[in-house]
Amino acid sequence: MNKPDRTSDLLLLAGKIITVFMQAAMAFGATALIIGAGALLFYRDTLQAEYIADSSNPDAVFPIAAILGVMLIGLVIVAALFVFFGKLRQIINTVGEGDPFVPDNADRLSLMAWLMLGIQLLILPAFALALELAKVADQFGEGIDLDVDGGFDLSGILLIIILFILARVFRHGAAMREDLEGTV
Repeated sequence: MNKPDRTSDLLLLAGKIITVFMQAAMAFGATALIIGAGALLFYRDTLQAEYIADSSNPDAVFPIAAILGVMLIGLVIVAALFVFFGKLRQIINTVGEGDPFVPDNADRLSLMAWLMLGIQLLILPAFALALELAKVADQFGEGIDLDVDGGFDLSGILLIIILFILARVFRHGAAMREDLEGTV
């Protein structure tokens, strides 16, 4: 196999560094969400009492379920992204080894596409819960300006399509290489 030139080596190194950094960021995010959810559950009575005091309504209910829902969906998204970047790093490693057209890379690309599709679908309930939280914040009015924006991201949909197509390309490339090796 041909040895990659220096430019390719730097690009692969940058890719590896970025994927490791992103996995570390996702691990940090997951840890923060777990600690935050635990703190929210631990202090729920205190939060409820302060919420009633601030709202001047004895029947007010602190939106703990909506907050925990957003946090849980966020945790699932962060975990999916952790796996996504791990699979991307494995693909980068095979490119560095000079053998990217292996069946495992086609499977990795397919999994990455499914993960991104799942993330796009999870954004919808997270958006709905965030809208509920925005309504609660609007009730207090003073100094709270919560703007919620969400929905399907066209670039995310494009990424999903590209990943599924690349998975097919890699699967076909691996099959062609096997056929070629079988005839030699």
